[in-house]
This record gives sequence, structure tokens and C-alpha cells, in this order.
Amino acid sequence: MGFAFCSFSSGSDGNCYLIKSERAAILIDAGIGGRRIWEGLEHTDTDPSALRALLLTHEHSDHIKGLGSLMRKSGGFAVYANKSTWDAIGVKAKATVGAWIRHFTTGESFAVGDIVIKTFAVSHDAAEPVGYTLRCGDRQIGVVTDTGRVDDGLFAELLDADTLVLESNHDVDMLRHGKYPWFLKRRILGDGGHLSNVAAAELILRLLRAGRRKRRVLLAHISRENNVPEMAIRTVERLLEAHGYAVGTDLCLDAIPRNAIGAFCEI
Repeated sequence: MGFAFCSFSSGSDGNCYLIKSERAAILIDAGIGGRRIWEGLEHTDTDPSALRALLLTHEHSDHIKGLGSLMRKSGGFAVYANKSTWDAIGVKAKATVGAWIRHFTTGESFAVGDIVIKTFAVSHDAAEPVGYTLRCGDRQIGVVTDTGRVDDGLFAELLDADTLVLESNHDVDMLRHGKYPWFLKRRILGDGGHLSNVAAAELILRLLRAGRRKRRVLLAHISRENNVPEMAIRTVERLLEAHGYAVGTDLCLDAIPRNAIGAFCEI
């Protein structure tokens, strides 16, 4: 398999994704323990020595809490973050990463092995959160898992993604009527929060209308308290059906498991 993706965990309990080519393996975020990451690598037949880079999206604990243990266990590889994210990360994690850190300016592109990575801004209540597209040859994956809104700039970054890992965090009614305190509900629903099922569906519809390609969409960062995978998928299906599109015909759609290793899929 020349270019592939696998989720090791996705959600508020921890996030970690593997993107793998013939010449490099890259992790996006390290929000789970090093042992679980090593289990994911073994599951995907990925030699730890093939790890070339860890890309950080932002500093929240569910995206970096395994950073120190991962670096100690691995012996080190390049860790990429913009300076604002790096400045917001705790001193202990910084000390573990040490000289392995590589800073980028949001909007910049760089290469790791045979993978070209593009960084772009997203809307989340962190120092300077980013999403990524990764291209190998003529195939591209986009990863956007923490954003409260989708503007034209973000939409443009995802147009050419053959596989899209897209946040579908909550059902709005479940969230509004759920047990969370109001301040947390307001945060999640705000522009610096998380995409709802409907917001994810609307973005997918917009991408289909752009008519570039049939793509795979993997719904990610699904809330345990305010969503279920079947609801997220069905919300997308209903909106697309209402506009003349069909899952299976016009796109492939699935949901990423929260706390388990997902399918190893070709991009």
C-alpha cells in the first residue's frame, strides 16, 4: 500500500493518527500514551524506525499528553509545531522534545520524505491551531479535527483531498439538552469550538458541489456524551440525499472509532 491512513484514537480522550508512505511514517498529534501508539504501529506493521515526524495541531491535552512518553520511548524524531503552539505547551513536554522541535509558520509547506505537508489555520480556542493536508504523488489526505467553523480559506485547502478526516463532534440537540454546564456548551457551539454533525454534512455537500472528485470522508472526534457514530453518519446521509447525492455513489463515508485502532485504509 503506497499511501495510507490509520487512526489510533480520535476524540476528547486522545487523538493520534498515522499517515504512511513507502518512504516515511508520520504521526499527527500524540494525545494517547506511548504504549498505545506503539500498539498502533505494530498493528499497522510500521517499524518505529520509519517514524520521521510528529505534527502537532494545537496544545490541548487530548492532542499532546503522550508527547513526552512517545519521545522517550522512540529516541526522538522531528516534532513540527508553529511557535505559538510550542510556547503554549508545558515545560516538561518541551524538555523531552528538546532539539527535535521544528517550527513552521502557519500556511507554510514542507516535505518529510516523499510526503509534502501543507499547514493551514483552523478556528479553535487554542493558541494557533492548524489543520494539515499531506500529499504523496497524486494522492492527498486532509485532516481537520478541531474547528468551530469552516471559512472559504479552510474549504479551499480541502478541495483536492482524496481522503478527508473531518470533525463531526456533536449533535446540537443532544449537546443543548445534555448534562454539560452551559459555559462548556457555549464553548463547543462557538466559532472556537467543534463542528457539529450538520456543519460537517454541509461542508461535505459543498465539496461535492465543487465536483472535483469522489472522495472518502472519515468522521472524527465524535463526542461520547453528545453524539453517536450512527447519528453522525445518518445526518450526512440525509443532507446529501436531500440534495440529490448518495453515500456509496458520490462518496465513501465512515466514522472513526473513539478509543480503538481504526481501519488501515489506502488514500
